[in-house]
Amino acid sequence: MGKISGSQPRISSLVLAAVILGANATILADTAMDDADPTEVDAFAAQPDVARNLTVKGNDANVSGDVVIEGTNAAGEPISETIALNGANVVAGNKAFKTVTLITLPPYDTANTERVRVGVGSKLGLPVKLSRNTVLAAFLGGAREGTAPTVAVSSAALESNTVTLNSALNGAAVIVDFYETL
Repeated sequence: MGKISGSQPRISSLVLAAVILGANATILADTAMDDADPTEVDAFAAQPDVARNLTVKGNDANVSGDVVIEGTNAAGEPISETIALNGANVVAGNKAFKTVTLITLPPYDTANTERVRVGVGSKLGLPVKLSRNTVLAAFLGGAREGTAPTVAVSSAALESNTVTLNSALNGAAVIVDFYETL
């Protein structure tokens, strides 16, 4: 079976130069929580280097509640995600943010010493909506990954289409080959 005459190829490559695994405070450094009201933050240390998921982390075991992150996906469309804090553990979100415009922190739980930070994760946003996993291969620094990446797909939401390489992001270029679905 061959290519249909006059049709366009549907194989695409996501090419990202120098992608690093960011720190858990890349977007928002330790920020104090209020005692009674949510805290809204609209100025950030940085923006995601590429469309990717975000992480939240508290500074002690008492930190709890939901962090609401608003921003845009790779197409510039508004998106939001709610990520539940889990003490001092890093909690990864699932949506790929290209920009962050507002972060809302919950009130603190126990003491006026609770703080939250927001960083970037390792789930990289794919540039298209997929109805199924069609990733053919992933490359880090020009070397093909020996283990297939973890892929999340959504035919409805661009920001929910992500790929996570098996190897840790290390500043090398990332290439993901995939075919587009209908």
